[in-house]
Amino acid sequence: MDKLKNSGFYKLRFFITPEEFRSLLPLFEQRQAQFYRTNAARTEHDYDQVYEEYQTFYQYFVTGEKRDDIHPFFVYSISIASDEESSGFFVRNEGVSFPYHGQWAEDELPCILLSFPKGFQVNLEDEEGKYYIYEDIREHKPATYAFFDEIRGSIKKMTKPLRFSAFDADAMKEQKPSVRISHDAVHDLSQSWIFGKYGLVTQANRRGTK
Repeated sequence: MDKLKNSGFYKLRFFITPEEFRSLLPLFEQRQAQFYRTNAARTEHDYDQVYEEYQTFYQYFVTGEKRDDIHPFFVYSISIASDEESSGFFVRNEGVSFPYHGQWAEDELPCILLSFPKGFQVNLEDEEGKYYIYEDIREHKPATYAFFDEIRGSIKKMTKPLRFSAFDADAMKEQKPSVRISHDAVHDLSQSWIFGKYGLVTQANRRGTK
């Protein structure tokens, strides 16, 4: 069981506007963070390219009409290196499922998952042979964890939990996914093709109809 003690990931799921996303990039620049595609070549993107990729991903979901010619994704491994340590974390797009008349909708709402492993693998050996355990990543990579926590804190300051209502089997039911969203992103998403297609309603929508 010791092997699993520090397994898993620190996570944050969020959806913010491209401009809000760009406001985070100077924090990465200060740490000289490098963004790599998770392809075989590990293609490196500069900050402008990362911003453009996020903007393309965001716009696909907030436009009024769905595009069938593209399906953008946003996936990067982020490398952080300093004199003290070398490590990194991961960002990738995910989908938020929701009900639609008694079944899951064929489309999903967008979000970005920011993740960082909780454990640091330590290789050991005893009389029975080689094995490994996971020790607390915060003890082995304190600077990287502190930076991850800084990014996570910055995102939390500009967001709140996503809450919306969707058609369940027989009535509208509030959905409470573990996703944080900014005020402006809620507004944009509420005007999108996916909200229109499935009749989704946010608290802001309801207030606007009174």
